[in-house]
Amino acid sequence: MLVKTYCAAVNGLEVTTITIEVSMNPGVMYHLTGLGDKAVMEGRDRIAAAMQYCGYKFPKADITVNMAPADLKKEGSGFDLPLAIALLAAHGNIESDKLASYMLVGELGLDGKLQPVKGALPIAIKARAEQFKGLIVPKDNVKEAAVVNNLDVYGMENLLDVVKFLTGMEEYNPTVIDTRKEFYEQQYNFDFDFSDVRGQENVKRALEVAAAGGHNLIMVGPPGSGKSMMAKRLPSILPPLSLSESLETTQIHSIAGKLGCNTSLISQRPFRSPHHTISEVALVGGGTNPMPGEISLAHNGVLFCDELPEFNKHTLEVLRQPLEDREITISRAKYNIEYPCSFMFVASMNPCPCGYYGDPTHHCVCTPGQIQRYMNKISGPLLDRIDIQCEITPVPFKDISKAVPGEPSKDIRERVIAARAIQTERFKDCVGIHSNAQMTERMIHQYAEPDEEGISMLRMAMERLSLSARAYSRILKVARTIADLANSECVKVEHLAEAISYRQLDRGDWAER
Repeated sequence: MLVKTYCAAVNGLEVTTITIEVSMNPGVMYHLTGLGDKAVMEGRDRIAAAMQYCGYKFPKADITVNMAPADLKKEGSGFDLPLAIALLAAHGNIESDKLASYMLVGELGLDGKLQPVKGALPIAIKARAEQFKGLIVPKDNVKEAAVVNNLDVYGMENLLDVVKFLTGMEEYNPTVIDTRKEFYEQQYNFDFDFSDVRGQENVKRALEVAAAGGHNLIMVGPPGSGKSMMAKRLPSILPPLSLSESLETTQIHSIAGKLGCNTSLISQRPFRSPHHTISEVALVGGGTNPMPGEISLAHNGVLFCDELPEFNKHTLEVLRQPLEDREITISRAKYNIEYPCSFMFVASMNPCPCGYYGDPTHHCVCTPGQIQRYMNKISGPLLDRIDIQCEITPVPFKDISKAVPGEPSKDIRERVIAARAIQTERFKDCVGIHSNAQMTERMIHQYAEPDEEGISMLRMAMERLSLSARAYSRILKVARTIADLANSECVKVEHLAEAISYRQLDRGDWAER
């Protein structure tokens, strides 16, 4: 008897429908074809134990299982459930006409309980696209998969529940989620708020400008000056995720297995803060079983690198291309995968090896040569991709001890949203351009060209402060964002002056000041 069940394989963001074919003949052998990995091969033992626990016997026959398409590698334990159902149906334990209408996915425990799997959301999207009537997933994955409309999604506890559903012994109701209600309810609940920050008004302003234009930013200051504290609060002033952005972000986290149990859509922009010992593969993605890296997990959010010079220099260099292209292509001998990675890059660092260069309350013991070597750990090409560079000094005690809280994130966010709305209207006809940070050189001349007075001031600043040529376009992009925050149609001198002040690391006299 030949039986077919359906599931899906996830490779990157691409999902392929897998047809599991089971044929039984007299004999005692078990053959599995279709390039299943070790987890798929070991599934036979899990399935046998689960069947026995649920009151069924593993078929004693010559069993041939094919996972089509046979030339596509199958990875993971999510094929356990469709394999078990196909074996039960081929052995005559299940007689059902529902097998062709439902896609199944789930890992089996030895007691028949369904364990959660990775990639339930993209699998649900694929099931709807392939016009399946429904999808059966482990109960822990049901909220994640149920955000897909026009698809009946059932969350099951164990193998026996699936058998009862497919045979009609029991009726189960599909899970229904009010996606928009859950999404919008959680968009404004933040653990960190800028009202906790005392002082540092210039740095908060720089973060506001960065959020308004999607600019990359680096903060340089001594230990304890509040760099990490303010970076963690940056997501609270970013514009809220749209539903399409949320769906794309949730898919990436689903594939990586980073979604919590009973989680539906990610409603807040992700904030990823990898440790400086991170490897290149963990940062950009890949591995034996390809997975998204930190830059993809930060898609539509923030990637924060604390103590930037402590990162391996070769690891930092792999950021150069993703920062420019906003997507990463991982090419290996056995696969070629693309992941999106449009994120804001935020970094912090000390100004010197001892950490106290420029600190009015501590004495720096580093020589100019040591400071220069320390700063040179950040390469020019990487620094070239950071629009805003601001220097931080510690907050005096009189400001820390103030009882009056700082400006709340809610008020800053309103200004950021208003500036982003201007940019959305400006770039509505430009494919792939959503913020000032993404402007091309032609767009800079079209939308951010200063007047004669502004050009004169910019020329004087570049000569006096020994600014490099690469700083020119970055200054104009940031100035355009500052003008948007001020609701100004043209870039004025005061906007340029503020943008120039955000090029601290480009100054030729950094180590001699």
